[in-house]
Amino acid sequence: MALNTIALELVPPNTDRGAQYARDEAHKVLQLSAQAGIAGRIGHVMIPGLIPEDDDRPVAMQPKLDVPDFWSIIGPELPGVRGLCTQVTAFLDETALRTRLEGLRQAGFDGIIFVGVPRTLNDGEGGGVTPTDALSKFDGLVDDRGVILIPTRDGEQQRFAFKCDRGATFGMTQLLYSDAIVGFLRDFAQVSEHRPEVLLSFGFVPKMEDRVGLIDWLIQDPGNEAVAAEQDFVRMLAAGEPGVKRRKLLDLYKRVIDGVGELGYPLSLHFEAPYGVSQPAFDTFAEMLAYWSPEA
Repeated sequence: MALNTIALELVPPNTDRGAQYARDEAHKVLQLSAQAGIAGRIGHVMIPGLIPEDDDRPVAMQPKLDVPDFWSIIGPELPGVRGLCTQVTAFLDETALRTRLEGLRQAGFDGIIFVGVPRTLNDGEGGGVTPTDALSKFDGLVDDRGVILIPTRDGEQQRFAFKCDRGATFGMTQLLYSDAIVGFLRDFAQVSEHRPEVLLSFGFVPKMEDRVGLIDWLIQDPGNEAVAAEQDFVRMLAAGEPGVKRRKLLDLYKRVIDGVGELGYPLSLHFEAPYGVSQPAFDTFAEMLAYWSPEA
């Protein structure tokens, strides 16, 4: 069964902000959804399981609520909304990872996206279970097993095919700031019989990005010209006027939807506001949904 959903990413807050802050965030999502005219349309919250990464991260990592703890607070505040999450596998052995996944399933997470090591390490490092091994080892425990899909990454066709062979049922893209995913999925359809569900990720770019550079850091791939062009697009959006920014994001969304819509993949949406949910972000997402939605 496809998820067939609109997922909103919510990052667990810092632990020192407490449970009430988390509840307030859930209420803010409901309020912004209603104001944007999309009340009741978010089907899942996607909660990333974050780990410390590079020292040059523009926004410093602080201790955060654990994924199931955050979900236990916000879930009751969001009627009808289910959970998705990412789970880093590389630092847990099979027994510990099984226990973790059992807990996430019991907490109400429909889909779990298996994530590997940070960029500072090579694939296979970390001492735990690789994401590709987790896909097959836990197929009886987690029905909807996801992986990260980065269409601009070198060798991603082979990497994605291998993950599908190992049992991935869906792929969640990295934030899309070009239509590279269209060519990627078209080419993949020609060489593979796999048609996993694809969660297309779109992220709002506020003016703050011009000063902080978090999105630029998230999508970086030094030496990759395709990513450099996406970074240029992000910088242009950050500096742009709100109306121009929304139109350009909507134009990108239309190109992606029109390009992949006839390729035979089940499609869902994953919306991100990396600096926190806001009315401009929700208004932009609402315009996207007016053009196409997986609910239709």
